[in-house]
Amino acid sequence: MVGRRTVVIGAGVVGAALADELSALGWTDIVVLDQGDLPATGGSTSHAPGLVFQASGSKVLTDLARYTVEKFVGLEHEGQSCFLQVGGLEVATTPERLAEIHRRHGWLTSWGVEAEVVDAERCVELHPLVDRERVLGGLHCPTDGLAKALWAVEAQIDRAKSRGVKFLPRHEVTGISVEDGKVVGVVIDHGEIPADVVVCCAGIWGPKVAALVGMNLPLTPLAHQLAWTGPIPALAGQTEEAVRPILRHQDADLYYRDRFDQLGIGFYGHRPMPIDANDLVSVEDADVMPSVLEFTPDDFAPAWDETQSLLPPTADAKIEEGINGVFSFTPDGMPLLGESPEVSGFWVAEAVWVTHSAGVGRAVAEWLANGHSESFDLHECDVNRFEDYQLVPEYILERDCQNFVEVYDILHPLQPMDSPREVRTSPYYARQQELGAFFLPANGWERPQWYEANKGLLDRYQVPQPNDWAARYWSPIVGAEAQATREGVAMYDMTALKRLTVTGPGATAFLQRLTTGNVDRTVGSVIYTLLLDVDGGIRSDVTIARLGPNHYQAGVNGALDTDWFNRFLPADGSVVVTDITPGTCCIGLWGPKAREVLSGLTDADLTNDGLKYFRAARFSIGNVPVTAMRLSYVGELGWEIYTTADLGLRLWDTIWDAGQDHGLIAAGRGAFNSLRLEKGYRSFGADMTFEHDPYEAGVGFAVKLDKGDFIGRDALLRRKENRTRTLACLTVDEPADVVVGKEPVFADGRPAGYVTSAAFGYTIGKGIAYAWLPADVATPGTPVEIGYFGRRVQAVVAAEPLFDPTMTRLRG
Repeated sequence: MVGRRTVVIGAGVVGAALADELSALGWTDIVVLDQGDLPATGGSTSHAPGLVFQASGSKVLTDLARYTVEKFVGLEHEGQSCFLQVGGLEVATTPERLAEIHRRHGWLTSWGVEAEVVDAERCVELHPLVDRERVLGGLHCPTDGLAKALWAVEAQIDRAKSRGVKFLPRHEVTGISVEDGKVVGVVIDHGEIPADVVVCCAGIWGPKVAALVGMNLPLTPLAHQLAWTGPIPALAGQTEEAVRPILRHQDADLYYRDRFDQLGIGFYGHRPMPIDANDLVSVEDADVMPSVLEFTPDDFAPAWDETQSLLPPTADAKIEEGINGVFSFTPDGMPLLGESPEVSGFWVAEAVWVTHSAGVGRAVAEWLANGHSESFDLHECDVNRFEDYQLVPEYILERDCQNFVEVYDILHPLQPMDSPREVRTSPYYARQQELGAFFLPANGWERPQWYEANKGLLDRYQVPQPNDWAARYWSPIVGAEAQATREGVAMYDMTALKRLTVTGPGATAFLQRLTTGNVDRTVGSVIYTLLLDVDGGIRSDVTIARLGPNHYQAGVNGALDTDWFNRFLPADGSVVVTDITPGTCCIGLWGPKAREVLSGLTDADLTNDGLKYFRAARFSIGNVPVTAMRLSYVGELGWEIYTTADLGLRLWDTIWDAGQDHGLIAAGRGAFNSLRLEKGYRSFGADMTFEHDPYEAGVGFAVKLDKGDFIGRDALLRRKENRTRTLACLTVDEPADVVVGKEPVFADGRPAGYVTSAAFGYTIGKGIAYAWLPADVATPGTPVEIGYFGRRVQAVVAAEPLFDPTMTRLRG
């Protein structure tokens, strides 16, 4: 036997894929358990309609789906393919949906999947049941199709068995044995199986299984309607199971698939029907199977009416059978993958639909075997991405139900959920409301996007109007705030930035190992540095200030960074990592007049000699003790100013009152984003992620190879010599052509890359878009095009930074 002793809980399409992929990597000491029979275990896989659409605004979801398609096409069950590659067709019945289809086509082009937008006539050619008068066009992806889920399960089980993997049906998990924080075994109704690794692939039972190790899994099982027509006369004589593309009518929350002369109809337009995982019946007690609930015809009535309108030949048929099938939803619509932060060796691969199943199997197998996934960027899927407030049961239920409602909706990238809101508010919230702030949530915090109080600035500044899509969740005040920051001074609420302290006698050595920078500098130093994975990919970018010999403050990007820090803590207790975000707050005070505002409020020396760029100091502003760091992500003179939450309102009022004689304004995130792009500052999660290394992302300056060893160093040295792509700056001359992100970029008429983040640069008077491009394309002056809602926007590669390349304003 090779590999650690591994038990996989759940033999559905995810568990079977993981067993196949992990055994293919050489691990054979694997046992797969399921409470049901094989291959139809009674979970969501057993009733899944099998539609695989690859289009997604998430690159990793498309990548996972593409791998699933490629694998299933090559899998056979009794000589037949496990994938019917009939293609996929999404139809538009409204102008808004047609525009969305063009956007979705852009995503597929960005992620490298062949597709085309087709007219109404072609829609009818592809799917003759469609009423030509109802549709305006469609998105056709020829590699989409139908996964034969149970066949795929059986085929992957057979492959895994041939490598020595054991499958045990009718074995119910009743407990998981843990010693000293590590998994040691799985308790079943037949005894106990020793294990070093346990992977929960239990699907809708996931929360119940995870709870056995005290893990709160943010997953809600919800029922979803699937009905089948009787024979449709227009399809009489169809001898193949599927000949037409799988079809989505997202304007009405509907999808369709062939079954010989019948149609399967899936419907998301009904009320959410959540189920507690603990209330799911057993395999023995289920009328059909545990994941199948009784069909509710009244909920389905609107779906049938709309179906007969869109597909007129169905009027000659009837609904003959239906189910309310249960499957998984999460607060952000993404899978839950990774290891428990509390119990070493307990992993989850949950909230995974058939569409992404084989890809997830490969990703988790690579992660287990190699310490990271070589094939997929999983930062959006890591189960440890959630903040504590997001793990409260009421929050999980409300978000998951809302995601069900919105599953086919046209959603803007900035569009927030309606509820819950005001989950987290900074001490400045009341003052921001008085200034007419328009809030958008960030890590649960209500963060101003702009302030209506600044409307009068529009008399001073000219602000061009973007296109309709880019103008959503936008105001011309954004542009005025950006220009006012450049000319005067503005205060920004930076409280949503997560803050950790790293303390103890081992703190310096710990951070030296964890980051690419040299933290062993004098007290008061601040550095911009990176966290790398073992493969040299960027896990995060952080700022670290040394506030004492054994005391550091780190500005990080989120809960994944906290988890990463905690995983490498020395066992001797010499390092303590504390999340101080809830008890602290931060104001960014930036602009050429920032020093004038603070000079009368403190005895501290704020001159260039007194507090240099990228230095930190503790002093008082008025009667508020603060920690101030001289750095700026808007590219202007100023400080990030921190204090405790109880003094936050006093800090705001003190700075605000002193700043009125200097023209101080409060400014929002919209202005911040424009200013940081003008300066060329990267945003982790958008501009760079796990799949990118520092040199191609343009942050190689944060890597100090001469400081000694650090995580990812050896892999990074290998990657450094093989750079084929780069993050490039593009500019767009026409203000109305500003894009928003994830659009495809074309060079010489061919797809070459994709946009990461974008905004209008109000100082330089041009649109800005950062994009991943081949290195040989990313030469300043090279013309490119950006695909935007079906048209091509002219852009050019530009040298960066676009603003203040000599850094004189920051250092002034």
